[in-house]
Amino acid sequence: MRLADKVTIITGAAHGMGEAMARLFAREGAHVFVADVLDEEGEAVAAAIRADGGHAEYLHLDVSREDDWASAIGIVVGRHGRLDVLVNNAGISGAVPDRLDVAHFDRMMAVNARGTFLGVKYAVTEMQRTGGGSIVNFSSISGLIGQPFVHMGYNAAKAGIHILSKSAAVQYGRDGIRVNSVHPGLMPPMRSSVTSADPAVREQTIAAIPLGRAGRADEAAYAALFLASDEASYVTGAEIVVDGGFTAA
Repeated sequence: MRLADKVTIITGAAHGMGEAMARLFAREGAHVFVADVLDEEGEAVAAAIRADGGHAEYLHLDVSREDDWASAIGIVVGRHGRLDVLVNNAGISGAVPDRLDVAHFDRMMAVNARGTFLGVKYAVTEMQRTGGGSIVNFSSISGLIGQPFVHMGYNAAKAGIHILSKSAAVQYGRDGIRVNSVHPGLMPPMRSSVTSADPAVREQTIAAIPLGRAGRADEAAYAALFLASDEASYVTGAEIVVDGGFTAA
């Protein structure tokens, strides 16, 4: 198994790509903490993983709140003695009609950018104590290019995650901590998506994707699995783009 016995937190794991990663990582032997604010759904994901023979627990975590991070890390370390892998996946969509809305900008910065920074902060502190680990931060192709249907704050937050990952990789590499980012392209719409869920927008975007289709949640999950695993032991400060070739065109 590629993640045998690795204690792992995956944020935003109650649905979507986070759920796909939680299920995949558990199948690969990880002990997964399904972290989210959607308690009922998160508990259901953890229960389903256990029913399939995997190891999973639910963890309430609002990634924008530092107190929640301190509590979550305390629970994980208290139960298992260490943290091996953190996947900062939680985020809200920037595909909204009002692309100049300040409240949405603030919320994206709080959840997407600040949430990732706080995760790195608390994971690094724990991983230093135990000799290393892997942090996988979910950015987006929106962190690499501008897009006509996305709030500028989303591009800014995801670009921040991109360079934050490189900075953390440089600063903590000698502690045995690897930090990398994943950049999905067009995937199934997030719950908070509006414009990217519009069939006309999706059709137009798909027309520009060399592979000619949207991605699947499991395709992004496998990229994260590689970065989390020891197979990527010499990979840090890197980004994996999972976009069907969109940014290459």
